[in-house]
Amino acid sequence: MLKNNNTVNINVEENIKNAFSGKGAKKGVKIGIVAALAIIVILNCFTIVEAGHTGVVVTLGKVKEGVLQEGIHFKIPFVQQIVKIDNRIVKLEVETEAFSKDLQTVETVLAINYRVDTSKSYSIYKNIGANYETVLVTPAVNEVLKAITAKYTAEESVTNRVLISDGLVTGLNEKLNDIGLYVTDVNIINFEFSEAFITAIEEKQVAQQKLLKSETEKQTAIINAEANAETVRINAEAQAAANKILNESLSDRVIEYNKVQKWNGILPKVTGNGGSLINFDSLEDAEKANQ
Repeated sequence: MLKNNNTVNINVEENIKNAFSGKGAKKGVKIGIVAALAIIVILNCFTIVEAGHTGVVVTLGKVKEGVLQEGIHFKIPFVQQIVKIDNRIVKLEVETEAFSKDLQTVETVLAINYRVDTSKSYSIYKNIGANYETVLVTPAVNEVLKAITAKYTAEESVTNRVLISDGLVTGLNEKLNDIGLYVTDVNIINFEFSEAFITAIEEKQVAQQKLLKSETEKQTAIINAEANAETVRINAEAQAAANKILNESLSDRVIEYNKVQKWNGILPKVTGNGGSLINFDSLEDAEKANQ
């Protein structure tokens, strides 16, 4: 029994030694490498296109027409590459400088929302590359903005922001739609002008406010004068109407009645006719003297 047990123990020890010997170690490494390569190959046989994206298939540098829609797709490992194109609305912020109609420098910050047409993702990548935003969109924004800004004075640019934004959307789509890029919205974040121009605008606004105040005061004075004149006219017309009514109501009998009511009982001292006057007091004095 002891002999058999010793034989078994010797065989186990030999197996352990063989496992850690050179041959066993090399074989294990080879298996590990093969397994790792197999995993890498398997993983490279598939690609995932995320939602809102399309995949452009590039086979040994050649762009395949058409795109892969969102989901899992098979590809030839190490031969094909899948370039993901974002087809969602993307925001691009551009800082640019242009000149107004009155030759003022206008520094503008714009926020542009645009998207890539799904069906043209492959042609954009094929003809332009993945940096189409730098190559196409930004230069187009600068060009269109300069053309539109030149139509307005610097002051008009501030008051016509909506028109300029709409013009940018229209102009950019005219330049980019055929390529497969669509601008959905343009927001003017900021307009900046030189300090000298801002000072001139402020001085102009102050002058306009003073002029408006002066015109308002002048207009108020005119309105008041016209109101006073109208009041005088109305009073005069009312007085004339009252006099007319009074004159029409005075008859000869009324006049005589008023004379009687106002007579104090004393006869007139002087009377005359045909240009000669008789003083009754003088006649009384003469009569007394003759007596």
